Amino acid sequence: MTEPTALAAGLDDARRNGRAIDQFAGRIGLTLGKAYDVLLRGIDLRRERGERVVGLKLGFTSKEKAVQMGVSDVILGVLTDRMRVVDAAELDHDSLIHPRVEPEIAFRLADDVPADEPLLPHVTHVAAAVEVIDSRYRDFSFSLADVVADNTSASHFAVGEWREVTDEMKSGGLSNLTVELFVDGDRAASGSTQAILGDPLASLVAATRLAARHGHPLAAGHIVLAGSATAAIPLPARARIEVKVEGIGAVSLRTTSRAMTGTVR
Repeated sequence: MTEPTALAAGLDDARRNGRAIDQFAGRIGLTLGKAYDVLLRGIDLRRERGERVVGLKLGFTSKEKAVQMGVSDVILGVLTDRMRVVDAAELDHDSLIHPRVEPEIAFRLADDVPADEPLLPHVTHVAAAVEVIDSRYRDFSFSLADVVADNTSASHFAVGEWREVTDEMKSGGLSNLTVELFVDGDRAASGSTQAILGDPLASLVAATRLAARHGHPLAAGHIVLAGSATAAIPLPARARIEVKVEGIGAVSLRTTSRAMTGTVR
C-alpha cells in the first residue's frame, strides 16, 4: 500500500493547485483507519507551512446522506486558520475545484478538553456558520475512505456572531431551529437543525468520541462545525452567500472570480 505521506502529498497538491485527482481508496485497499492517518499527515503538511489548527468538523450527520453513502457513523475533519473566511468577506472561487456550500451551526470551546472528556461542559458559545466543501476527487465522487483521507472535503468556512449558550439551548433548545441558505438574496435551501443528528448537541458527543479515537486534541477557542442542516448546493462564482439560523443569527461570504461567466466550473 502507498504510504500515508505520499497519499497526503497528492491530495495536498491537488488542493493547492485546484485540480481534481482520481479516487484511490478502492484501488489500493485503503482502510478507514489508514484514511484517518492520511488526513492527519495532510494536516501536518499544512502545519509545516505555518497553518494553525482551529477546530474540527463533522460529516455525514444527516441520516439521508449516511444512508446514501452506506455508513453508520459520522466522520471527522480538521479546520485550520487559513480555511476561515471572515464574516462577509470574499472567497476566491477560481482557486477551488468544484465547490459546494452548506449551512451549519458552530460551537466554540472555552478551554482545553482532555481526551475522552465530554465537550458540552466546555462549550460556551454557538453561531450560524457556512461551510464550503470541495472534494479533490474527480466528479465529486468518492468512497468513505477516500473522503476521510481528503479531510472530509473540507475547504473553507465562515462563522457569524457568537451567542452565549443558554441552559435552554442545552436542554433541547437547538433541536428544531429553521436554517436557511440564500444565494444573492434568493432562498436556495432550507431545513432544520433536527437534520443534524436529531440535535446539534449530539454532534458534540460524536466529536468527543472520534477526536479521542483519531488523536485530535481540542483546545480553548477551537470551533466545532456540527454538520449541515440541508443538502449541499453548488457554490456559484461572484455571488453573495448567506446563512440564517432561527434564534442564533446569520453569516455570509462573497465569492469572487476573474472568469467572464458566473457559472460553477
